[in-house]
This record gives sequence, structure tokens and C-alpha cells, in this order.
Amino acid sequence: MRYPTVKQLRYFVALCDHRHFGRAAQACFVSQSAFSTAIQELERLLGTALVDRTNRRVTITAAGQEVCARARRTLTDLEDLVEVAGQCRDPLCGSIRLGVIPTIAPFLLPRVLPKLRKSYPLLRLYLTEDRTERLHERLLDGELDVLLLALPYELRRVEELKLFRDRFLLAYREGTSRVDPGQYQFTRLDPNSILLLEDGHCLRDHTLAACKIRDSDKISRYAATSILTLVEMVDADLGITYLPEMARGSALMRNTKVKLAPIGDSASRTIGLAWRKGSARAEEFRLLGRFLKQHAAPPS
Repeated sequence: MRYPTVKQLRYFVALCDHRHFGRAAQACFVSQSAFSTAIQELERLLGTALVDRTNRRVTITAAGQEVCARARRTLTDLEDLVEVAGQCRDPLCGSIRLGVIPTIAPFLLPRVLPKLRKSYPLLRLYLTEDRTERLHERLLDGELDVLLLALPYELRRVEELKLFRDRFLLAYREGTSRVDPGQYQFTRLDPNSILLLEDGHCLRDHTLAACKIRDSDKISRYAATSILTLVEMVDADLGITYLPEMARGSALMRNTKVKLAPIGDSASRTIGLAWRKGSARAEEFRLLGRFLKQHAAPPS
């Protein structure tokens, strides 16, 4: 029985990413004719059409989408195999593709990455920032190696490592009349006064659960599309919100009049790592987790 070659799988994954024969061939550094021939050979070998060529835009068939997902995982497993076989003796060396959510990246990464590079100079860290759901999909497809995210979150076929608790703090504009941070009580907040991220962000769900926001009338009808927008809305005194403690002292808070105040230790989210079950690099990811935990404390 004949099997697809690594080259054929790489070419097909590139075609799925670019949805264009010319651009995919260019990304693979081959001529378009050679690229097209390799895709046709792959289709003949598998006995099914992977690509619909009837229109100007390449469409991946249902069979092609399944083959692409499995091809990504196969290529990732091959990369892991080579990585393990040629692994240097030093910990955390080689490349790691890290996916991180937007409500962690701007707060934690600027603080820990310089220390990580200094401690592990042979590590090549490639970062991807996106929402948890999409990062999870890319992890399972083999595009990412490990995720840095907030828990709890329903994740399939992964191993999780909890790192530390990240408390929620009350965020308000200095001098606001919307809240007395020294005498904060949720019941005293006016209707439409709580600003949150829009639906789809895990920080919104974690905030609602951790801060026990059960009165929807107190939530503003205006939602932010990003953590930066949320900070700017609070800075404009359009409302108050709850930010993770790791935001303290971050670049997003500079040049604003946004202040942070504690609301109790029980309101928090858990920061953790997640990787595919059975990954050959699990111990390396645990080492990464221990390093992040050690250097995660925000400035006082």
C-alpha cells in the first residue's frame, strides 16, 4: 500500500491555508505546476477529490477538510518525533508555538518574556494571540504546541496544568461618582454601570461567575471588543469594570486615570497551560509552567 509523502501533506495543508494554488506554491518555494501536480498525485493516491476547482477561489471538499485536519496532526507528530530525537540536553530549547488569549498576553508576557529569553536563550517562542475557542482548534489541528489561557474552560483532548490564581480587582476612573472603592458593594451600583467585554470572550464569562454578577440590569448595554477598549471606556468614566490583578502596572494602564481596588479574594480566575494529550513535550511544558508561575507576580 502506498502512503502520502510528507511533501504532499505539507503542500495540501498550505493550499488549505492560502486557498490559492499560486500563493500556496509560493509559500512552499516551488513552481505552481509542480505544486499542482503534487496535489493531483495526492488525490489519485487517496482516491478522492480534495479540492473543488470549478470556481476562481479554491474550495476544499468535505473529504479534503478531514484530510487537512489529519495531515496537520501528522505533520505535528513528525515534528515532535524529530524534536525528541534531536533534542538538545538543555531544557526549553528549540521552537515552541504558544497560543495565548488577549486578556493575558498584554499583562503577563511583557513581564516574563525577557526573563524567559535570558534563562533559556536556545528557546524560540512563536506567539499567537486569539480567543480560547480558536486557539483550542488550532492546538488540536497541530498548528500550536501549548496554550496559555484562563480556566475553567471546556477543552477536549488536552492535558491542563493550573499555574496560579488571578484575582479580579475593581477598576474605576479616579474621582468617579459611580462607586466608592473603599465601601464597594455590588448592590449599591447603579443600573447599566458595569462594563464588560462582548460575548465570546472568556473574561466576560469568568467575570460574571467570579464576581457574582447576577443582576443583569447593572450590566451596561455597551460592550467592549477588546481589553484595550474596556480600559479606555473606564478611563472615560463610562462605567466601572473588573480587571485581572495581572493588569496592575501594565502598559495598558499607563497614562490613564484608571485605578484598581480589591473586592475580596474569592473573585478570581485560574491561569493555566494546556497541551495535546500524549504530547512528547509534556515535561517541557510543565517546566515552562513552573517558570511562568515563578515570574507571574504583578508589581505591587
